[in-house]
Amino acid sequence: MFQRILVANRGEIALRVIRACKELGVEVVVVYSQADRNAPYLELADRAICIGKAQSTDSYLNIPRIIAAAEVADVQAIHPGYGFLSENPDFAQICRDCNFEFIGPPHEAIRRMGLKTEAKAVALAAKVPCVPGSSGPIGSPHEAMALARTIGFPVLIKAAAGGGGKGMRVSRDESSFAASLQSAKNEAEAAFKNSSVYLEKFIDKPKHVEVQILADNHGNVVHCWDRDCSLQRRHQKLVEEAPASTLPNKVRQRLGEAAVRLAKAVGYTNAGTCEFLVDSDNNFYFIEVNARIQVEHPVTEMTTGIDLVKQQIRIASGEKLSFSQDQIVIRGHSFECRINSEDPDLDFRPSAGKITGLRIPGGPGVRWDSHIQAGYSIPPNYDSLIGKLIVHAPTRDDAMAKMRRALDELVIEGVQTTIPLHKRIFRNEAFAEGKVDTTWIEREFMPPKPKLD
Repeated sequence: MFQRILVANRGEIALRVIRACKELGVEVVVVYSQADRNAPYLELADRAICIGKAQSTDSYLNIPRIIAAAEVADVQAIHPGYGFLSENPDFAQICRDCNFEFIGPPHEAIRRMGLKTEAKAVALAAKVPCVPGSSGPIGSPHEAMALARTIGFPVLIKAAAGGGGKGMRVSRDESSFAASLQSAKNEAEAAFKNSSVYLEKFIDKPKHVEVQILADNHGNVVHCWDRDCSLQRRHQKLVEEAPASTLPNKVRQRLGEAAVRLAKAVGYTNAGTCEFLVDSDNNFYFIEVNARIQVEHPVTEMTTGIDLVKQQIRIASGEKLSFSQDQIVIRGHSFECRINSEDPDLDFRPSAGKITGLRIPGGPGVRWDSHIQAGYSIPPNYDSLIGKLIVHAPTRDDAMAKMRRALDELVIEGVQTTIPLHKRIFRNEAFAEGKVDTTWIEREFMPPKPKLD
């Protein structure tokens, strides 16, 4: 086991890794920007090192400064958390070249899975179902149109080197295709410095289901079952649950087996997530691998009893997985609500500022993962996630009731949050019946924009 680990991240995930390190008896060093100098979790680390200004490029995305901090602190490993540099293959390689273990997959696996076209090729070779589409980045607009006609409209245009909805457009017919293609390419170039895009058949109203995997350095690969992440806004998740409530057990089993095959095919180690779309007939199609710990990992922890962050650290230190696939059993049901400092009634406008009051829910089966406290000022420089409310209960209905109660108890004053939206979701009949998909939030809960005269 490592003696000392550096956390190259901030906020909720930085605190989550600090706690895991403390329970493992590992010293922990955390880096921070000037905007986070008063973050409460810094006091819980053994050491905190400022690495730059508020802007991410000067701090959490600045590889030389993070490596310098690791050298000064004399750590053996670096945990990237999620976001920022967590899926940057160059960062993973630099960490290891500088004799720091990167707590994540090999840089080769990150690189292959980071390019969606490469990931799709690996999946097809591993006999993992994929959405029909191009085998690689598409060439000229003429070739793209010919392929779109072959696939059949509607089609989805996606950035080959991106995620988070950037460089993604739906073209429903030939008349809109050329404009959608150019728009996607322009956005991909701006976001990822790579204008390459590919085409997929657009699956209408799918569910978004993902499978958590763990793989050690000794050839052992397991899955920790599935999560439903269909409740999204502009491809950003709002609510997650485990297990996926509408997935038949036979499909669930095949989904987990497909994720394990894919992980083995790419030489994956550490924690990761294989993401799939599931259509109305429960056919599933691979879409991408997130080569890191996920924001929504707690729902899997609650239903399997496996501490995924500790497993990341143990795997990176060279330990074997201490359990086999048949020992990973789903127990009960779990939900997670992402609490963002945003105003849902104003198109999710960010709401930075000082938290003047905070009441945290409790009771059996309630978990609050957050770095905030009363008096904390939310900086405007980063993602708006300020907390995750997680519940666990024997059944989905029980878990829904527990989440409704916990949301009523949770009070955050001083800024606007997504709590009111979550309250509406958990009192919605269609959601209670699992009749939701990836566009349901925008169809049912987003207020129509006013028409301009």
